[in-house]
Amino acid sequence: MAVAAIMVEGLVKRFKSVVALKGIDFEVQEGTILGLLGPNGAGKTTAIRILATILHPDEGHAEVMGHDVVEQPFAVRCQIGLAGQNAAVDPNLTGRENLRMIGKLAQLPNNEIKPRTNELLSTFNLIDAADRPLRTYSGGMRRRLDVAAALVSRPPIIFLDEPTTGLDIQSRIELWSVIKTLVADGSTVLLTTQYLEEADQLADRIAVMDLGRIVANDTAAALKARLGNTVIEMEMENEQKAAQAEELLSRSVSNGQIERQGSLVRINSSKGPPILIEALRTLDRQALIPIDLSVREPSLDDVFLTLTGTQSVSSKATTALGGGSS
Repeated sequence: MAVAAIMVEGLVKRFKSVVALKGIDFEVQEGTILGLLGPNGAGKTTAIRILATILHPDEGHAEVMGHDVVEQPFAVRCQIGLAGQNAAVDPNLTGRENLRMIGKLAQLPNNEIKPRTNELLSTFNLIDAADRPLRTYSGGMRRRLDVAAALVSRPPIIFLDEPTTGLDIQSRIELWSVIKTLVADGSTVLLTTQYLEEADQLADRIAVMDLGRIVANDTAAALKARLGNTVIEMEMENEQKAAQAEELLSRSVSNGQIERQGSLVRINSSKGPPILIEALRTLDRQALIPIDLSVREPSLDDVFLTLTGTQSVSSKATTALGGGSS
């Protein structure tokens, strides 16, 4: 029987007039990865900080390895490693000194601190920079050291709050490999991210957060299946014609979910071919002819956009580079 390593029920957190969490619920089973996916301001970091005993919830209940985060904070801290969004390391110490210091703070036996430090420096490709002051590191190197620091004590529960922010693609892929290895060895990971491919690559389940609520919680495959098995995208000449097309198709096309993004009209459907024919005939009768057309399977980006009304970081970067959806 699956065991919940992390359990969250009805968490609410307020910051004066702002309600950051509005009663969220989720579980993370032992030896799995749950991805908290959502735009900035969704409440992901607030949830992590409560589970790490940094913040107290205003309402609700949460446990880590059976320990209440409010009533048993010390027991929780003994079970977790946390890599937050801001590097929690000393810029005046070297990378090696930082990891050794954390080993001492974590009360590792003295004969384990040196080999564990060397192991992590090697794993995160920091051997060559190990004896340089951290202030000389690039942003990506600092980020890698911060994640390494969270792993010094080999905690069974690992919180990674947007761990690949500031990393180039090769460093991100290397970190993904490390995370997969940790889970294969029995660790449980709660990962927050704005990167769709990161959640798709790593997470056993994905909880999509928006405005302090969890709006979906399932596997990536199941989330994509909600939209049907076909995505039809029609690029119109301008936004005005796209708005006309959206209104027309919303009235006339059955068995399809219609969305518009600028001059792009999107139809999600489980009946792709007949819906495509019906849509094109409907538009043709009103002289609304698409200037471009594509038909593909749904992606996690489609799920994210449908649930939150926001493009992911990945999609924004692709659009800025002049690319399209994959």
